[in-house]
Order: sequence, then structure tokens, then C-alpha cells
Amino acid sequence: MTTHRHRTLPRPGVFPEPVAAKVPEITVLFWVVKLLTTAGGEATSDYLALGSHLVGAAVELGLLVIGLAWQFRVRRYTAAAYWFLAYSIAIFGTGVSDTLHLTFGLPYAATTVLWAVVLAAVFAVWFRAERTLSIHSIVTRRREMFYWTTVFATFALGTALGDFTATTLGLGYLSSVVLFAVAIAMPLIAWRLGLSAITAFWWAYVLTRPLGASVADYFSKAHSLSGFGFGDGRTAIVATLAVAACVAYLAVTRRDIQRAAPEFSPALQNR
Repeated sequence: MTTHRHRTLPRPGVFPEPVAAKVPEITVLFWVVKLLTTAGGEATSDYLALGSHLVGAAVELGLLVIGLAWQFRVRRYTAAAYWFLAYSIAIFGTGVSDTLHLTFGLPYAATTVLWAVVLAAVFAVWFRAERTLSIHSIVTRRREMFYWTTVFATFALGTALGDFTATTLGLGYLSSVVLFAVAIAMPLIAWRLGLSAITAFWWAYVLTRPLGASVADYFSKAHSLSGFGFGDGRTAIVATLAVAACVAYLAVTRRDIQRAAPEFSPALQNR
């Protein structure tokens, strides 16, 4: 009598390895939503800070945990999970950066340098481990962890940098908007002139944070603080609704899904 042994395929864990790219294709709408999340994250965190700091911190941390669990649970890019986590990190990163200044008394210049060093360290460790910083290589869980750690550092750095130019340098929020709007055009020009697409992407990505945060601060802060006076709460609601509308469009149209690529090799990854 012959016994047939059936192989049981291993069950994926709670946070399984991806089966496809976990980040979107870079389109114009990507940058629009990215700017909206930075603005909304700034306004939302500032609004939560108006009440109990403990409750605000708990809300920010709770959103971050939900976002991380959702994003790492799915096995391929989905617009809702990706942008929920991005928005959560925008809120949490703002809160952490502001806490270093408001609670621990670090000047904005110091927090800007601190987060720049953290970001550089993350990039260095990521590149040493994976030999690429390309977002088109985010097809493993470890690379995704590097990616989101980098995103957090960029949000914290951008928050500190935006506050540094607006308050420490005395430019105010509107002048900071103009400054960073001009600055964010630089990586595009450099890319057109031959700069690596990976370098240009991360250069622009870092600058979206102080630009979006400065826009949010300009609209939300009081006239006495060089703002428009719309309020943190209302600015956060408008930004959140705009993000939700864009993400719904992306989820339905799937226009930002990366095309399937051949097996990654070091040569391809560093293109």
C-alpha cells in the first residue's frame, strides 16, 4: 500500500514577504498627494497639540501603528494602505520633531542638523545592505523597512527645516513657501541635466516636506504669526479630504501601479 505524502506549503507570516512592488510609480499625482500629506500631517499634529499632549501623542502613535500593520500586512502596493501610512508618518514625524524643540528645548537649527544626520545614516546603512536606494527595488520586507525609516526621517527633517526658515531665520511662512517652491525645482533641473534619477527623487522627496509644512502653517497660523489665520483644525480637514479624494481616484484607476519588472540585479537596481 502506497502512502502519498502531501507537501504543505508554508503559511505566510503576519507580515509576509511582498509578491510585488510595495510603493507606487512616480507620477505627477504622486507628488501632489505627497505635498497634501505633508501639509495635512503638519496641521493635524499641530491641532492635536492644542489639547492634551498625552492624548495627542496617543492618537499619533495609534495611527502610526495601524498604518504600519496595514502596509506591512498587504503583499503588494495598494493606494489606501500606502498613503494611510504616509499620512500617519507625516503626523507622527511632525510631533516628534516639535517635541524635541518645545519639550526638550532644542533649537530648530539643532533639530535640523540632528535629523539630517539621522537621514544620512539611514541612507548609508540602506545602501550598504542593499546596494541600491531605488524605490523600484522595494520588493522585499527588509527594503521596505529601510524605505519607511527613510520616509520618517525626511518628514522629521522637513518639519525642523521649515520651522527653522520661518522662525529662526525670520522669513515667515509665505516666504518659506516661495523658498522651498524654488528649491524643489532644482532636482528636476539637475535630473534633466544628467543627475541620477535616484538622487533627484530623494532630493525632491526631502524638500516636499518643508514645502508642504510651510503651506499648511501659512494657511493655518494666526495673522500675528505671519499666517492666513484659517486654523489648524480646518486646514487639517481640507488636506485630509483632498488626500482621500486623490487616493480614492488612484485606488479605482490603478494608474500608479508599478509595472512588473524582471528579477532585480545589482546592475538594474542602480540605474
